[in-house]
Amino acid sequence: MKNILLIFALISVSFVNAQAFEGKGDQKFQVGANIQDEATGINVSFDYGLGDNISVGISSAYALGIDDRLDADFGDRFDLKARFNANLGTVLNIDDNFDLYPGLSLSLKNFGGHLGARYFFSDGFGIFTETTFPLAKYSNDKSDIGYYIHNQFAVNIGATFNL
Repeated sequence: MKNILLIFALISVSFVNAQAFEGKGDQKFQVGANIQDEATGINVSFDYGLGDNISVGISSAYALGIDDRLDADFGDRFDLKARFNANLGTVLNIDDNFDLYPGLSLSLKNFGGHLGARYFFSDGFGIFTETTFPLAKYSNDKSDIGYYIHNQFAVNIGATFNL
């Protein structure tokens, strides 16, 4: 009986057809951890497909664990970004379940870039990782807490969902 269940499970998995980016109208929601030098927190993002390999979206991060030497209020901890992605999964043709997406973002803290990757295990669920980095900071004032939070190289890692 166990062997029959195992064979059935393996056959069922082979019929799952997950696709990381489907093009125009595709919608992705991501939630995960945001890890920076001076803080850790949560990150959420939403991407909407405009074309075969182009998507736009919004991303927000909130720093929860802040270095003790920084006294941050809500405005310092929160960041909101408009984002543009070039979804290269179909161009690279590595796997239908994999998407690599470099992009640019305009946030409340800076103008920056990101490089991310998603892998889907099923039609609706996968994992992602993303690095973000500032290209131009709005202020170089080191006495401003915002200089240290959301204004440096950061890593996001978490779950991604097809909507």
